[in-house]
Amino acid sequence: MIEEFKNRRTIRKYSDKEVSDELLYQLLEAASHASTTGNMQLYSVIITRDKEKKAALAPTHFNQQTFIGAPVVLTFCADNNRFNKWCKQRKAEPGYNNFLSFSTAAIDTLLLAQNFAALAEHEGLGLCFLGTTTYNAPQIAKILNLPKYVVPITTITLGYPAENPELQDRIPVKGFVHSESYHDYDCEDIDRIFDYKESLEVNRKFVEENQKETLAQIFTDIRYTKKDGDYFSKIYFDYIKEQFEF
Repeated sequence: MIEEFKNRRTIRKYSDKEVSDELLYQLLEAASHASTTGNMQLYSVIITRDKEKKAALAPTHFNQQTFIGAPVVLTFCADNNRFNKWCKQRKAEPGYNNFLSFSTAAIDTLLLAQNFAALAEHEGLGLCFLGTTTYNAPQIAKILNLPKYVVPITTITLGYPAENPELQDRIPVKGFVHSESYHDYDCEDIDRIFDYKESLEVNRKFVEENQKETLAQIFTDIRYTKKDGDYFSKIYFDYIKEQFEF
């Protein structure tokens, strides 16, 4: 199992082989045994196969090929709606219109999504997590008819692999594990932790092609800029406040 995790790959190209509903529901049922706050299970999953629905959703994920070419798309949502309605129908008044309740639901959702991902890959499926879900949550919510107290958290594209990409580099475990208390990083620590990533030919080429001085500048100046971060942060946070009414 350890080797399976160490050798996992993000898959963005899928074959035409069908992913059955039976398998999907088996995986989701098993995934639902993930840890959850108070056993409330504050999540919902929307499965999208329909071509028209996928076409409507595609622009919200910037028309990534992994989305367009995926046989199945799953949108994992933080969902306090169902639990709130249960409380009210059982003469209990829910007080879950606050940021903590959203955070709780978001954590539950990601635990479910990661359990599902591990199970799906164990069964021979390939997948890709899409971070674009948080960029365009209001549009996604409208297309998927999400009511109050439901917020998209992450999206997984899923199918049988049609590629076998190289493993992604990772910083060493000692670069992110701290014993007993947090040990802040000095310059030597940073150099040691990121040396392997910076030394890879593919990353060095990426820096050169983009006419940058360092790999870090690829992230700050091209991939995840402050301008974009500030813009999409406001949209997402305002949407969460509106949905959870806090």
